Amino acid sequence: MIGQSETQAKWVMVGSLRKLLPDDHILVRVDQILDLSWLAAEVGETYSAKQGRPSIPPEAALRLMLAGFFQNIVHDRALLREAQVNLAIRWFAGYQLDERLPHHSSLTRIRQRWGAERFRRIFLRTVRQCIDAGLVSGETVHVDATLIRADVSWESLTTAYATRVLAENEAADEDESDSSTPNSGKKRSTTDPDATMATSRKDQRLEPSYKQHTAVDDQNGVVVTVDLTTGEANEGRHLPTLLQAVELAIGQRPEVVTADGGYAHPANYHYLEDQEIAAVIPPQPQNSRAGRVPLQRFKYDGRRQEVRCPGGKILTRRTRTNNGWLYRASRLACRGCALFAQCVPASAKSRSVLIVDGACWGARRF
Repeated sequence: MIGQSETQAKWVMVGSLRKLLPDDHILVRVDQILDLSWLAAEVGETYSAKQGRPSIPPEAALRLMLAGFFQNIVHDRALLREAQVNLAIRWFAGYQLDERLPHHSSLTRIRQRWGAERFRRIFLRTVRQCIDAGLVSGETVHVDATLIRADVSWESLTTAYATRVLAENEAADEDESDSSTPNSGKKRSTTDPDATMATSRKDQRLEPSYKQHTAVDDQNGVVVTVDLTTGEANEGRHLPTLLQAVELAIGQRPEVVTADGGYAHPANYHYLEDQEIAAVIPPQPQNSRAGRVPLQRFKYDGRRQEVRCPGGKILTRRTRTNNGWLYRASRLACRGCALFAQCVPASAKSRSVLIVDGACWGARRF
């Protein structure tokens, strides 16, 4: 009934904030093994000892970024707001209760100052620490890619070709048959032009995205390499680059690689076989129309460089494409074949098959 004599209680705390945190808290567990004593020397050349204001300690900045990762806080503004009231983040980053936290924009400037290459070296050094601690075996790695929605609004999207058409084709009405006029309505964000429209499912709409390519060691789930590309990049074509980065990070070539069907490209199988790496990658399903001759019935002879169809006819190498060779049967051979109606498309007069580079079985109907 009497209440407090003051509107705000005053607290005097003696000792470390660590006493208030449980031993099993994720940031406490990370702090027990985290060694960033080398960081100041790594980023020292990006600072001036004589000019500018006192900077945020590099270790404090990186610890704030790590806290955001472990707390699943993506935005710096939200991270620093949470750090104001979260004792664990304050303690982990080295800030006492009465110390002023840095402005959220400081983390952005620090990332820009350090640069992507320096962050990669920092990442590789942490991977090496995991290897030294016996957390990484390097025998089996799991590879996958994830779309990351770019932090842009739908209002920032514009059609990329519109400006080019107006700027480069002022006299387009004089020559409407000009085939060089862009005819693609690919949209881009004006606030984040590096993001591209992509989706992971056909029943979902395209969104401005990036794509994160990740390789994880099987033993303890340690991420051994990561790369970021535009959202429309094909993850299947990125596999050799990713595995080369894995070898650089862990100092050895993995023995087994697992991935989903998105990586089931002939070139990848060929690359893994050439590198003596076992591939656990399910092949992509073959879409065969009912009543049509499936591709599995065509036999490719790499030594003779020819394809034999189910009717015994020979398809010879004709035209080079971006990713393989096109094999085609003669019109005369197809015309007299009993399988003509089920084999040759209505728009063609003979059967064509594309043999993709690096594949002895990769064929696709044209």
